[in-house]
Amino acid sequence: MDMEQIWKNQKKELHKQRAHGKNGMTASATEESSVIGADILSKGGNAMDALAAMQFALAVAEPFNTGLAASGFVIYYDAKKQKTYVVNGHSLAPKKAHKNIFVDEHQDVIPFLERSTPGTAVAVPGILKGMEKALDEFGTMTWPDVIEPAIQLSKKGVRVNLTWNTGLERFSDRLGEEAKAFFYPDGVPLTEGETVVNEDLTHTLELLQKHGTDVFYKGEIADKIIETVHSFDGFLEKEDLASYEATVSEAISGTYKEYTVAVPAPPNGGGFALLYMLKLLEKLEINQYDLHSWEKYYLFAEVMRIMTADKLAYMGDPAFYDIPMDGLLTDQYLEERIKLINFAFRNEDVAEGNPWKYDDKQLHHKNPSTTDPGPDTTHFIAVDKNGNIAACTSSLEHFFGSGIMVPGYGFLLNNDMTDFDPDPAGINSVEAGKYPVSMKTPTIIFKDGEPVLTLGSPGGPTIPASVLQTMIHILEYGMDVKDAIEEPRIYNGTGPLIWQEEGIPEKAKRKLESMNFQFDSIALSIGNVQAILLNPNTGEKAGGSDSSRPGIPAADQ
Repeated sequence: MDMEQIWKNQKKELHKQRAHGKNGMTASATEESSVIGADILSKGGNAMDALAAMQFALAVAEPFNTGLAASGFVIYYDAKKQKTYVVNGHSLAPKKAHKNIFVDEHQDVIPFLERSTPGTAVAVPGILKGMEKALDEFGTMTWPDVIEPAIQLSKKGVRVNLTWNTGLERFSDRLGEEAKAFFYPDGVPLTEGETVVNEDLTHTLELLQKHGTDVFYKGEIADKIIETVHSFDGFLEKEDLASYEATVSEAISGTYKEYTVAVPAPPNGGGFALLYMLKLLEKLEINQYDLHSWEKYYLFAEVMRIMTADKLAYMGDPAFYDIPMDGLLTDQYLEERIKLINFAFRNEDVAEGNPWKYDDKQLHHKNPSTTDPGPDTTHFIAVDKNGNIAACTSSLEHFFGSGIMVPGYGFLLNNDMTDFDPDPAGINSVEAGKYPVSMKTPTIIFKDGEPVLTLGSPGGPTIPASVLQTMIHILEYGMDVKDAIEEPRIYNGTGPLIWQEEGIPEKAKRKLESMNFQFDSIALSIGNVQAILLNPNTGEKAGGSDSSRPGIPAADQ
């Protein structure tokens, strides 16, 4: 569907999670963060200034999904240079990490809960270095200026919303004593509607404002992080923090019909996953099938399975293993993979293929790996009036991360080491100084060289699936941005089980069940998509936020 028709389909009625405007716009999973970002834009800041301010605001308003010890990838479009960059603030394995940390003496993999909450789960956090690097390279405001709104928010306190309640109900067993004291004051859980003030976090933000990231990576906060991790039997050392550096590189891109799709490169696996699935769906001409047809859901399910098989086999840190990226995305290889789709039943023989024969490297791959999902993260976006775009997916990995809160400083530590394959034989296994594979998928889509859509989502392994489906709903079915976000999504890995959101048509479900798929008995929220559609001809912007969290898009009027 052409962009002119897509724009005709955009709805403009008043809705808290829908926005329209011609200047700047932000979108995030919390109202506080979106408003702070839009205010930065209104004061003359650019998209990167707003994004940095939003990250700090989210550390206050969504401290269980992201924070000062999170990891993240930023994608940034420089409108003047017409280039798209990626800032890698992803977590790293400490220098004392080794392949056997997540197996017991019998070489059996330790259960997820047990391996995700001790100090050994904590990786070197990268988000602060990432934001510092991004602000230095692309921002216009100072570090103290972009932190100030979050300090004021932290002093005032934030309203506990349903996301807090849900997290405490489902994941409170992950909390260490320090975190439990904060989230359970006087032994009673924080509940929706309360206002909570984290004085320790306010103090930490003020230290960062005054001293920059050095206080976190080399100074008093670093000392306390190391002391805390060691008290939980971890092996993070101060040298791990002091030596961490974020990096900037140009984004990689692929095509979907007349669109160019820009995403991060490995060790980010989400970008690869999205490009791979889009190319399969382009060849399969998914737009010939009705929005609610069984064929549409069948194609989504099968391309997810095929992609996952290759992702598990080939995605790793490119500094440690060669990745056949060219081979994986060649037409010849994808034509081979399409033959696994039969429209008659779920193909039980979906396994990794051999892209090496289509890749210039002509090497052999390592053993395939498996990963456990990390369900909660956050995605946020800022677009300024000059057309610059900044988008970030940042995360503590699991809800509450490791559950370890740094005493006196008020923030949780990540458990990003669980992004590694616990099996020592896998390509994504733990190794010192290595990036684990991340499925974060901050995305910018172009047509005729101009950006037309940016979006992303949390959700661990489900992230590329959420981005993919929302993209297809907008670009192929012409849906309004908010409606496309709300259109029920599915997810599956390599097996028969499909996770579903509420509202998948019963007729389609019954058909897929007859083809040997299985549906989870409970409908789940899959991801939390934030998206902004851009009209390069008029400057108009349309934003939408996912109803699974209380976030909003906010227009800079």
